[in-house]
Amino acid sequence: MNAGLNNILFLDIETVAVSENYSQLDDRLKAQWKRKVGFFKREENQTDEDLYNTRAGIYAEFGKIVSIAVGLLVENDTGELGLRTKYFTSHNEAQLLTGFKQLLEKLGPTTRLCAHNGKEFDFPYISRRMLVNSIMLPEVLDLSGKKPWDIQHIDTLELWKFGDYKHYTSLDLLAALFNIPTSKGVMDGSQVNQVYYKEGDLKKISVYCVGDVVAVAQLYLRLKGQPLIAEKNITHAENE
Repeated sequence: MNAGLNNILFLDIETVAVSENYSQLDDRLKAQWKRKVGFFKREENQTDEDLYNTRAGIYAEFGKIVSIAVGLLVENDTGELGLRTKYFTSHNEAQLLTGFKQLLEKLGPTTRLCAHNGKEFDFPYISRRMLVNSIMLPEVLDLSGKKPWDIQHIDTLELWKFGDYKHYTSLDLLAALFNIPTSKGVMDGSQVNQVYYKEGDLKKISVYCVGDVVAVAQLYLRLKGQPLIAEKNITHAENE
């Protein structure tokens, strides 16, 4: 395997509001949500509760993780590049995060995490929710005191920007541009909160999450001038 492809853990997370309804928040968090949404643009007659249902999952202070999907590049016996994925999911966020932490510790501190917009979303969100759940950060996520060049996080959005910080480019757009198959037919990100609270379907959410991990890994390869991994060389482990 190309040395530049070693020790990369591709990942994606799916998040929802920390409670099904705004009314279930305690009074302190309700007050803080009201303060936060005071800066949001609203449609006519849109309430704090409406905004909670559609936006709370984006913020680690008001949301929680319900699925983390990961992927590792591997080589088969004939030297073909493959991808092995798995996912962690649970209604119990602490249990999910503990399982993910155990994987990171098994892989070791030289592991490079890779996600799309990971530096702005996935990596800090996971770290914040670990702390909320009283889970000590694994070394690969503990950035305290580290120099920027010591942090081995990879962000495919950042790679695509080439130093241009004027706009956000979605994974969907880049997948379409590079002709990478995605899981968008299953559902889309705006439906995760509803699928979780109305259907309770963790598997559906996690399969969607795995699809994004595959897309991120394929995008990374294309950004490095490498060919896409053949579908037959992508394998999926049982969930945690």
